[in-house]
Amino acid sequence: MHKTYIDALSCADTVTQALRRGVFLNTAAGEKRNCMVIGWGELGRVWELPVFIAYVRQNRYTHELLERNGEFTVCVPVNGYEKQAFAVCGGRSGRDLDKFAAAPLTAVESEKVLPCAIREFPLTLECRVIYRETEETAKLPEEIRKRFYSVETEAHTAYYGQIVSAYLLEED
Repeated sequence: MHKTYIDALSCADTVTQALRRGVFLNTAAGEKRNCMVIGWGELGRVWELPVFIAYVRQNRYTHELLERNGEFTVCVPVNGYEKQAFAVCGGRSGRDLDKFAAAPLTAVESEKVLPCAIREFPLTLECRVIYRETEETAKLPEEIRKRFYSVETEAHTAYYGQIVSAYLLEED
């Protein structure tokens, strides 16, 4: 397997389209790692840097790991969606389960961050958090609060991840 490096912003349309069905956000801290499916995110330029902004609920295991390490990868399906991987990583907690084994997913060592890439979802953005902000749900319009936030602990933290490497994983 080799990595073909790409300009992260050149794949913005692909990432945006994939977010509608879900992409994988990977985190790690110490010996712990986790993978979750996200449908909210943004890819663009902030402070003249390529950035992926990931929104993670405060009560998620991924949030705990991001607070400890501040690095993540975004792995995007480009060759189709594997239903089992989405079911496991989108519906189970990494606190109780090794999602990589259960999905199953193949971890690939990243270049510049601790969280891994995923062979099955080859478009990879490696990110380091440069800013974070927790939503103040009370400031949201009532219709959004009712639809997305049943309790205050479900607020998201927006993690602004500077993209430090971007590539496609390709078979040799």
